[in-house]
Amino acid sequence: MKKCVIICNPQSGTNDKEKLMKKFIDILKINGYNTEIIYTKGPQDATKIIKSIKKCDLVIVAGGDGTLNEVINGNLKRKEKLLIANLPLGTSNDVGRMYGYTKNYVKDLQMLLNGEIKNIDTCLINNKAFVYVAAFGNYVDVAYNTPRKLKKKMGKIAYIIHGFKRATETLKTYKLKYEVNGKIHEGEYSFIFISNSSRIGGVNNIYPDVKLDDNKFEVAFCNLQKKTAIINALFKVVTSNNFKKIKGIEYYKTDKLKINFFEMPNDSWCLDGEEEKVNNKEIVFSINKDINMLVPSSNLEKLFTK
Repeated sequence: MKKCVIICNPQSGTNDKEKLMKKFIDILKINGYNTEIIYTKGPQDATKIIKSIKKCDLVIVAGGDGTLNEVINGNLKRKEKLLIANLPLGTSNDVGRMYGYTKNYVKDLQMLLNGEIKNIDTCLINNKAFVYVAAFGNYVDVAYNTPRKLKKKMGKIAYIIHGFKRATETLKTYKLKYEVNGKIHEGEYSFIFISNSSRIGGVNNIYPDVKLDDNKFEVAFCNLQKKTAIINALFKVVTSNNFKKIKGIEYYKTDKLKINFFEMPNDSWCLDGEEEKVNNKEIVFSINKDINMLVPSSNLEKLFTK
């Protein structure tokens, strides 16, 4: 039989992980897999776990977007890369919803096992991988500073509640220059979003033409400096699904981006919902093509070029 390892984050979401894992083992056995369950015990543990796996036919990441991020980073550090799959059990699960997963976890696992293997674009920030979004600027820390207890109790509403508490804070701007598609731009910006996803922050189809294997990622710089203007712009983005036509947002599709801050920012980046401190004025974004994923067939035609 083939071997499967499930890397499970017991802290993600609100479901009973042990009960769920027993069901998964039975389903995987029917599909020809002997399965080992390894539970994470803290931050970055998933990275260590996948680096330590000697041989395996499939690694399933049972957790949130942050757990998937850790596994991909660990997999990239392996000499022999492992086939991985995402089975979302977290609070927001933007990546999982993009792929077409439901909240019926048993059904999702069967969908996955009947899926296809795809080579995906893995975005890098200064050579560290992120799965679907890197964000910088005002209020992006809501994603990782919202208390876990509140998330477990209220789900996605917890982010909204925590975000409202921050609404009275003074808006910051960051002076920087960036190089993209052979041109250099300079200015002051309140938000930066680099992404490779059609779903961000629970909003579906935020970009109309995202492909996960086209060697490109999406970039949006917001130069608006008033809260009302930013709120109006974000509303237009959500309702129109088109960054290109929103005044105050500079949009690009590219395979490389270089940002230079005039002063070292004190604020952290948000990578896939988790905090990432980048102690460097120069930040380079690029793409790696070493990761293969088993994904459900639901949205393949929409998400992949081939």
